Amino acid sequence: MGGRGRGHGAGDAGGGAAGPGRRPASGGGHWVSVAPERVEAWVAGFAARHGGHLVSVTGDERMVVLRGADGGRAEFLVPFPPMPPAAPDGLIAALAGHARAERCVGVVLVRRGGHAAGVFHGAELLASKVGSRLVQGRSAAGGWSQQRFARRREQQAGQAREAAAEVAARVLAPYQNRLEAVVFGGDRRAVDALRADRRLAPAFAIEAGPFLAVPDPRLAVLRDTPRSFRAVRVRVVEAGEAVGGEDAAHQV
Repeated sequence: MGGRGRGHGAGDAGGGAAGPGRRPASGGGHWVSVAPERVEAWVAGFAARHGGHLVSVTGDERMVVLRGADGGRAEFLVPFPPMPPAAPDGLIAALAGHARAERCVGVVLVRRGGHAAGVFHGAELLASKVGSRLVQGRSAAGGWSQQRFARRREQQAGQAREAAAEVAARVLAPYQNRLEAVVFGGDRRAVDALRADRRLAPAFAIEAGPFLAVPDPRLAVLRDTPRSFRAVRVRVVEAGEAVGGEDAAHQV
């Protein structure tokens, strides 16, 4: 599989949303997601709300940082890094162009007995397969009955993992030379259980964030994932807001 390694509406006050609204960020500030097509408009709105203009725009291949005249700050995580080099006065345009690029991305979702895999070009779904296997819930019974139940449940979980790995490998394989990244989602433990499967080694080699928090993997859920994995994640720190710890690039 080609491509690069791991990466990583409503604006900070509304506008340009992509996915869930703001949520607290570790170390201070809050996260928002901005649709690729709204990056430049969101920047203009941020400048207007934070003193009327930007005093600096800095960045590199993985993060672009804006500072407003009132001291507010916005830290953009570059989706699917690295971003090509750009002069300081061209960073915002470069970020917007990089975010809008229609790249070939694989998506694998696994949660309990359900699984879904797809390949997208931009927001267009090129190939997909969705399935499920029964995995019983935990039993409150004790003794031998509980042990038998636990063995049966583990067997079912193993069959579900095998089915998920088989589907993911089958869907991604025809596109292995075109894929630039693979995004995973669902339940982290379920996804981690697939890492030892050699069929998926090429997919994990180009794993990219963010990890997608989704409900049971269904076709409708899979089709909606570009709204999340194509979005640009931004940490907004308001003027005078106390911050500590790592910057946004280290919180992914």
